Amino acid sequence: MPIAINENMANQEYLALLNRGVVTWNEWRYKNLHLQPDFSNANLRGFNLEGFNLKGLNLTGANLSLARLINANCRDTIFTSAQLINANLTAINFQGANLKNTNFISANLRLANLIEANLVDANLIGTDLQNSNCRYVDGTSADLSRSNLAKADLMEANFSYANFSYANLHQAELIGGYFYQANFHQANLIKAHLTGIYLLNSSLIEANLSGADLRFAKLKKVNFQDANLQETYCRGTNLSEAILIRADLRGANFRGANLNKANLTDALIDNINLVDANLQETIMPNGKINYNY
Repeated sequence: MPIAINENMANQEYLALLNRGVVTWNEWRYKNLHLQPDFSNANLRGFNLEGFNLKGLNLTGANLSLARLINANCRDTIFTSAQLINANLTAINFQGANLKNTNFISANLRLANLIEANLVDANLIGTDLQNSNCRYVDGTSADLSRSNLAKADLMEANFSYANFSYANLHQAELIGGYFYQANFHQANLIKAHLTGIYLLNSSLIEANLSGADLRFAKLKKVNFQDANLQETYCRGTNLSEAILIRADLRGANFRGANLNKANLTDALIDNINLVDANLQETIMPNGKINYNY
């Protein structure tokens, strides 16, 4: 039966159209690209929106907790302050979406496309972001504690002041990212790719970076106290004034690194490569300041 919908269609009618399923909804959207239904503050809790075309719509403050949006097209969609708690967002397209202050607690975001999305102040505690694409994301002050970002792509993203405590970033791509004053307390960064990353004043206390690639990273004043940096590749890395107290640096390659005024008190340095490294005024593992430069 033909769908008789016009520009004066009420929100309840749009909701009814959603309930008619993905084929009906997507067909209508294709034929009515000039219409932009407003679902702000709508209650879509538990809705099945798998494969739906929601591109560019306004879902500000909407409740989508427990909703199913697998493979949904939400490019450039507005989700400001929306609730997506425990939602299934596998392979969703959030490219360019406004997700500011959105609540994603325990949501499934595996394989999600978040390129250039706005995640400022978003709550991503306990989310599953494995293999997600977060390139160029603005995640300033976002909370990703206990999230799973294994093999996620965060290249050139901005996560200044973000919280990654206890997060899993195993083999994640953070190349060229901006993480000023971010918190990685006890985070898993084993074999992560951090080339050229900016981590000034960040905390990586007790973090595990075993086998991570930190070449030419900007790690000035970073706190690595009790962290595991075994077998890390830190060639040309700037670690000036970094705190490496009791850090495990065994087998790490610091060739050409800048360790000026870094604190290595009680650090483990067996088989460490310090060729051409700047050790000017570095506090060595024995607690003595190095003046032999």
